[in-house]
Amino acid sequence: MDGPDLGTGAPDSTAVRVALWRAVHLLSDPPPHVLEDGIGLRLADPEDGWRQRGDMDPDGTSRYRAGVLARARFIEDLVLERLAAGVGQYVLLGAGLDTFAQRRPDLADRLRVFEVDRPEPQEWKRRRLADLGLDAPGRPTFVPVDFEGADSWWDRLVAAGFDPARPAVVASAGVSMYLTHEANAATLRTLSALAPGSTVVMTFQPPLGLLPPAERAVRAAAERGARASGTPFITFYSPAEALTLARTAGFPDAHHVSATALNERYFAGRTDGLRTSSGEELLVAGV
Repeated sequence: MDGPDLGTGAPDSTAVRVALWRAVHLLSDPPPHVLEDGIGLRLADPEDGWRQRGDMDPDGTSRYRAGVLARARFIEDLVLERLAAGVGQYVLLGAGLDTFAQRRPDLADRLRVFEVDRPEPQEWKRRRLADLGLDAPGRPTFVPVDFEGADSWWDRLVAAGFDPARPAVVASAGVSMYLTHEANAATLRTLSALAPGSTVVMTFQPPLGLLPPAERAVRAAAERGARASGTPFITFYSPAEALTLARTAGFPDAHHVSATALNERYFAGRTDGLRTSSGEELLVAGV
């Protein structure tokens, strides 16, 4: 089962799954919690018995769940760090059911938060936020973009109020593997023209052969599921290739954040064995 039927224009099953995995962390994993997000569960409003779904099994999905938590926490820590340095804009490319603007009003009130996503699921999300009483005016700024049409997401972002002359944090999490290499390269070329002081964070998936043997079967199963649902993984990068991609796009500063580093930062000392897999890592590029 891929996910609940949320109605016309609803977010895809991947976005729903990410929101529910965050909820599983709160409901099944002992504290301290890496990320506290109960709002995503309210947004998704899954059917009764959702915790019995195979893709919600606390043990079987623990490494993927941890990966979702680690990348979100890393990005939010970076936003907090850059906010302290005077950066006032935060852009989420492919925002899905992200809840930063609702969970962290203490930060969102000091930032201009832009969520870029497809029009139909974005409108669905707006309605759900309104239904829940969480639709604070201007937080976030929604930027609907038809990625498969003639829309320029950059032009739409600027038209929505993004100031290209001011620094920003731009995050693209859980997206690059669904795009062609050319599309990823084009996105980074666009972002390399951000104002000085800007930072871009992009997740990427290493090729199957670079994963530890114990993790390969789970990744292969995830790839089969993605193909079956019509959203195949098509692009993979080794850490060296991800760094080359950023530097070729025009970023003077780029580094790789490994799963090992994320485990040391967010999961050290846990007694429940929660650890992120090596199946997704981070590229951080600065202007």
